[in-house]
Amino acid sequence: MRKIILLLHIFISVAAGAQLTVEKIMQDPKWMGTSPSNITWSVDSKNILFSWNPDKNISDSVYQYSLQTKLISKLKYNEAQYALALANGIYNTAKTKIVFVYKGDVFLFDVKTNATVRITQTEEAENNARFSFNDNWIVYTRNQNLFGWDMKTGGTQQLTNFKSGIESKPSSVNQQEQWLQQNQLITSGIIQQRKNKKEAKEVFLKSVKEPDTLKTIYVGDKNIQGVQISPDGRFITYRLVQSAANQKTTIVPEYVTESGFTNDIPGRTKVGTAQSKNELFVFDRLKDTIIQIKTDSLTGITDEPDYYKEYPNKFANVKKLPRTVSFGNVVWNEKGTNAFVDIRSQDNKDRWIVLIDAATDKLTIADRQRDEAWIGGPGTSYGAKEGWINDNSFYFQSEATGYSHLYVYDITTSSAKQITKGDYEIQDAVLSTNKQYFYILTNEEHPGKQNYYRIKTDGSAREKLTSQTGGYEVAVSPDEKYLAYRYSYITKPWELFYQENAVNKKPVQVTDKAASEEFKKYAWRDTKIFSFTARDNRQVYARLYEPKAGTKNNAAVIFVHGAGYLQNVHYWFAQYFREQMFNNLLADKGYTVLDIDYRGSSGYGRDCRTGIYRYMGGKDLDDEVDAAKYLVKELGIDSTRIGMYGGSYGGFMALMALFTQPNVFKAGAALRPVTDWAHYNHGYTSNILNEPFNDSIAYRRSSPVYFANGLKNHLLICHGMVDVNVHFQDAVRLTQRLIELGKDNWEMAVYPVEDHGFVEPTSWTDEYKRILKLFDTWLLK
Repeated sequence: MRKIILLLHIFISVAAGAQLTVEKIMQDPKWMGTSPSNITWSVDSKNILFSWNPDKNISDSVYQYSLQTKLISKLKYNEAQYALALANGIYNTAKTKIVFVYKGDVFLFDVKTNATVRITQTEEAENNARFSFNDNWIVYTRNQNLFGWDMKTGGTQQLTNFKSGIESKPSSVNQQEQWLQQNQLITSGIIQQRKNKKEAKEVFLKSVKEPDTLKTIYVGDKNIQGVQISPDGRFITYRLVQSAANQKTTIVPEYVTESGFTNDIPGRTKVGTAQSKNELFVFDRLKDTIIQIKTDSLTGITDEPDYYKEYPNKFANVKKLPRTVSFGNVVWNEKGTNAFVDIRSQDNKDRWIVLIDAATDKLTIADRQRDEAWIGGPGTSYGAKEGWINDNSFYFQSEATGYSHLYVYDITTSSAKQITKGDYEIQDAVLSTNKQYFYILTNEEHPGKQNYYRIKTDGSAREKLTSQTGGYEVAVSPDEKYLAYRYSYITKPWELFYQENAVNKKPVQVTDKAASEEFKKYAWRDTKIFSFTARDNRQVYARLYEPKAGTKNNAAVIFVHGAGYLQNVHYWFAQYFREQMFNNLLADKGYTVLDIDYRGSSGYGRDCRTGIYRYMGGKDLDDEVDAAKYLVKELGIDSTRIGMYGGSYGGFMALMALFTQPNVFKAGAALRPVTDWAHYNHGYTSNILNEPFNDSIAYRRSSPVYFANGLKNHLLICHGMVDVNVHFQDAVRLTQRLIELGKDNWEMAVYPVEDHGFVEPTSWTDEYKRILKLFDTWLLK
């Protein structure tokens, strides 16, 4: 919340000299207030825990609200950390005990007696504690090995022994060396006697040695990940990850430092660099055997992407080989009789949910999803929204129909049933404690409106639990009698509420500090949300900031949200709160401001999400151009006085707009923009544009640096010099390109102490002053 408080100083400076109501109400540094976050419940369902900062301290603290006393109290630091650790613990099957990790040690909590038993007390950190051996043991990880604590005897046993390197074997002896050894024994009786004594001792020690059942597993130079044990204690699954060799990483220079010397910040790799490889293994403790899970036989494992067809000379004669895959964690049912794993092709065009027979290497595909763009959507990342309902059925989310929905797979019938249906998304899903219901957050009423529902796991008995227009972040109490949630509306920042977990129950507001009295006095625009028809007949949703009657100046500014896959046209309080306020300021000056969810944005299903595949600056920019046409045709805006600004992906879009659509956009501010996608990271970029050396067409048409010659109007570039996300190098390379092209209608502002997201009020002030000056200079003429 500190960033929100500091924003005051930006607008005092930005609005200086302008006759704006915004300026008048932003004189108190506490004007914004503070919103709660990180909502959770105490294990007894009597208290709501949340982070909050009503006293304007340096950082948030943990508070609790008592449902019994209706009072809010601040917890001491250690008390808060303990309460949160317990709240995030793991229950046993009977829900009578909780195992949790607090400050690196493992504890056991008895739900009935409230008694706590400390299981470990070591300098080394333990983590990932859970129940196993049919709930009779607690198993946890220490230094990447599994240890088990027997709840009945109190004994601790090491369950795995992973070691780096390879198993040493006796060195072979050649014939010459063998002859010399035998000759030495023949010529020296003492040497022969010593040899006999040594061998006799070894035989004796071997005869009295206790059997050691701990198997040593050598992992070479690979990293160990995802070590876990089956609920019955028989199987241990783990991944070995081999890092790619010769990965070149970037360095971000830091110029303004405490020492006075330049500091090099280790950076990331760039898209297209070799990726790590991972393997999945199953250690059968009963048979003392290890099986590697092989994926070469998976349906479609050798399928090639469609874009290969655009490079016939490059890929036509390439032999089809099984693609490299990555594994999620193995997910077991409660009895440990069945398990599944989420497997992805490394190009992220295929996702297989596979049943594993842990005693063999047999795999059974429960579901395969193929997307020629890339697999994605709400609830589809590794382990996001998947788990067992009972010992024979599990649930997962998929965009198979074009929207992310819930599915339940029955292993007895080998079939999946779609539980939710429609042109909307399941944006969150939680299985009830009794495993009879899903709690789901959806946007089915409108892409920008959320509500919370309860639905049976067979898809029946659907109930709507919330009713206010806006956005929700919900936590269900452990006893499932109550819902606690953050709620907000366009003009109302996030506050904490709770209500009974039933239909038509009135919410009770807990906090009221998100908006100060000063904030409430200003008439923040309850922006109009609507849609217009793009050139391909798709509906594009938009948010409109209109000037007050009589102040309209017939100039317009289009704000472009960042991240690409993000939603900003909605009915809850803006994530881009700075831009929301700046847009209000612009509207007070007479500008008409439009903010759209262009192609690639979240909240609208698969086709919108992947609309930018292989062409960023294509359909997404078309949507922005169509928005500009809407402003002219429907709102009477002067077509020669339209500007654009945005950060990160929005900055990239501003560059593409000014470079390729000079007749549409008169001025633009590109903040921390990507200028060449071949220099961005692998995880984000390779999904959308594949790899530069395989799909150069996609990168060439998507990167602004190649279109800089098209700049005719007025450009402002702002970039932090210690940006470890979009590197300052992007702005520098584009600057050199503009210099070589002889362009003189641009300027760049650099911020030596700022990362991707600015934190210093002086930096924010400077940036917004420059943006406002750009628009006032070139759009109000």
